[in-house]
Amino acid sequence: MAEFDYIVVGAGSAGCVLANRLSASGRHSVLLLEAGGSDLNFWIWMPIGYGKTFYRRSVNWMYQTEPDPGLNGRVSYWPRGKVMGGSSSINAMVYIRGQAQDFEDWKAMGNPGWGWDDVLPYFKRAETNDRGADAWRGGDGPLHVATMDRDLHPLCADFLTAGEELQYPRNPDFNGATQEGVGTYQNTARDGFRMSTARAYVRPARGRGNLSVETRAHATAITFDGDRATGVSYSQRGQAHHATARAEVILAAGAINSPQLLQLSGIGPGELLGGMGIGLRRDLPGVGRNLQDHLGIDYLYRSRVPTLNDQLHPWYGKAWHGLRYVLTRRGPLSLGVNQAGGFVRTRPGLERPNMQLFFSPVSYTKAPPGKRPLMNPDPFSGFLIGAQPTRPTSRGHLQIRSADPFEPVAIHPNYLSTDHDRQEMIEAARVSRQLAEAPALARLIVDEILPGPAVMTDDEILADCRARASTVFHPVGTCRMGPDARSDVVDARLRVHGLRGLRVADASIFPTVTSGNTNAPAIMVGEKAADLILADAG
Repeated sequence: MAEFDYIVVGAGSAGCVLANRLSASGRHSVLLLEAGGSDLNFWIWMPIGYGKTFYRRSVNWMYQTEPDPGLNGRVSYWPRGKVMGGSSSINAMVYIRGQAQDFEDWKAMGNPGWGWDDVLPYFKRAETNDRGADAWRGGDGPLHVATMDRDLHPLCADFLTAGEELQYPRNPDFNGATQEGVGTYQNTARDGFRMSTARAYVRPARGRGNLSVETRAHATAITFDGDRATGVSYSQRGQAHHATARAEVILAAGAINSPQLLQLSGIGPGELLGGMGIGLRRDLPGVGRNLQDHLGIDYLYRSRVPTLNDQLHPWYGKAWHGLRYVLTRRGPLSLGVNQAGGFVRTRPGLERPNMQLFFSPVSYTKAPPGKRPLMNPDPFSGFLIGAQPTRPTSRGHLQIRSADPFEPVAIHPNYLSTDHDRQEMIEAARVSRQLAEAPALARLIVDEILPGPAVMTDDEILADCRARASTVFHPVGTCRMGPDARSDVVDARLRVHGLRGLRVADASIFPTVTSGNTNAPAIMVGEKAADLILADAG
């Protein structure tokens, strides 16, 4: 039995931050538990390798949802990182913090210390922006954020012009003074390699004598003495282990696994746990509730001019760009899948953007099941325009199926369950078409491949969204932060309500999903959580 001051469960986007920050002074011993293995994998480090890890069980939990009524009973595939770095090791790398008002909303929901002025310093502390530091951006943090403009496909410029033709402003920095407008995305990358939190935070700290990292270590239960968390039981290579925490246990296992571990440990909805034969430690009905996710729709077009399809589909194109990447760390293999995009308002009367846009100068119309062939696009010139409503109002839930810690949870996303969300998905489709019909892009388009001209009315568009829309892989909220133990799970200092020595610090604590990609705010949560924990330690 090993003993540490702090045990962090999950070496993901927030967990790696916590491991680094809590061990930095040398005063505290830290154990970091990760169910997956090492991130030293070519397909993880090469940005376009995202397509290979998307369905790779060795680094991916590969969750499936329950059939969802809002999507015609379809099952959604939810990849989640099961590897050092968590989902930051297998995501599309887009760095978006969200809108300032997102965090003001968090504060207004009863969470002091989580307003925009409170969290901005943590965003800045985390990053090194390759454009340099300013009032909004950081310049000396461990997480490198890279501008990709020099290697972007020329079609991105046409997309940006199309946006301007629709009166959307050009925005040079979605993480700067304002998020609104069209522009190009920055990625978490450095020197042509992915910058996961494992690379940014854990690798520089691995030599510390007070930091222990255990991989292939699947947490099975939190142990308690009365209402105080005392440690974590875990399984590693078929052997049962237990580690004791003198100070605190911090769950950073993500929006799926953190509520799962709480429920397995007797913390959650009492009726559910009783039905599973699990002794009730604390009746917290909110554990696993409040599940939120972004849902997106893509429109695919056949192009009159060459796209990335023409570069990556032929064998000689793959060979050339593969060689170019190996020799220079440049070219399309050094980029993520989303090159340009934006944040726009799709109807009058809105105070801030309600829609995120994506532009990718590549198309995949015949991807085989279980494959994400980013290196094998369509054999013709094509591109896609995608959109996702930024702040959905539908709420789902997840729950354990049994007391078996190795059985995946039942995930109920409950997509498109509100009038608001159904209307905004229709608007997502219409803004995608408006961009395609703007002169800068219309002149380049042969025809609309998907969904095609048969889909025109609101009813037809909504039916198409139910048939084709898919997750954008941003689940949050299942251990919601807030003051009410009847519905919330942690307080504003991330302490689990009614228990001592136990916190949650990952995307599951988001009161509401942020407006955009969720990796950057999950990292921010890790940074702020570390300060809260160290302040309470004295």
